[in-house]
Amino acid sequence: MPTSPHAILQLKVPLIVSIAARRAAVDEVLALGPGAILELSKSADEPLDVLVNNKHIATGTAVKVGEKFGIRVNAIGSPRDRAEALAADTDAEA
Repeated sequence: MPTSPHAILQLKVPLIVSIAARRAAVDEVLALGPGAILELSKSADEPLDVLVNNKHIATGTAVKVGEKFGIRVNAIGSPRDRAEALAADTDAEA
């Protein structure tokens, strides 16, 4: 495990942009196929969630960057909140 501050800052962590989440019955999942549409509870104009280690750290809006998607961050948690999200994964291992 890296111990120097520089090495720690270079670690890669999972960063997820979530549109929405929903629960589905197993038969719904098994019935999915190309062209299927999954309806979500979130409105299309609501902000997207940014998660690190499955902990919410920010919200933003989808943008197009060249031929790719991106996210414009509109609000972000405090540095302490973000650090706690980064530590959440290591807490589970301890």
